[in-house]
Amino acid sequence: MVIIKWLLIVMALVVITGVLAGQLGLLKGTPPADLGVHEGRLKPPSKTPNSVSSQASLYPDHPQHAYASIPPLPVKDDGPATLARIAGIIKAMNGAQIVKMDPDYLYAQFTTRIMKYVDDAEFWFDPAAGVIQVRSSSRLGSSDLGVNRERIEFIRQKLESS
Repeated sequence: MVIIKWLLIVMALVVITGVLAGQLGLLKGTPPADLGVHEGRLKPPSKTPNSVSSQASLYPDHPQHAYASIPPLPVKDDGPATLARIAGIIKAMNGAQIVKMDPDYLYAQFTTRIMKYVDDAEFWFDPAAGVIQVRSSSRLGSSDLGVNRERIEFIRQKLESS
């Protein structure tokens, strides 16, 4: 009985420490310096299962190729108008912040409410393919528990219904 009591106390302290670290901003990670479009590509997906990319097929030998693959977003009307719609969807999402918006590129950050983890999401109008290429990745951790894929699919659903 005493052991269970101490285990519960230790577990509570671990949880409290984690939440405190998040609230102090110690879990947000560092913004990647290499985001954006380079030679017609967004940054490759992460080497761990914590990101998705519509351009994962460009990296067939990548260790997370299968996990990271996600279809690009469709263009409605034209690229800049579609990115503006995506920006509107993102602005309405909890924890979202648009960091950069150009006519053909959008960069947003998503911060979780309690732990303050940050995910980086990029959207690029690829005129050659006629689609919005997308990449969304967690800054920290080796797994995102599917959060980045769910977020992009949520945006896809909202975009198709707008």
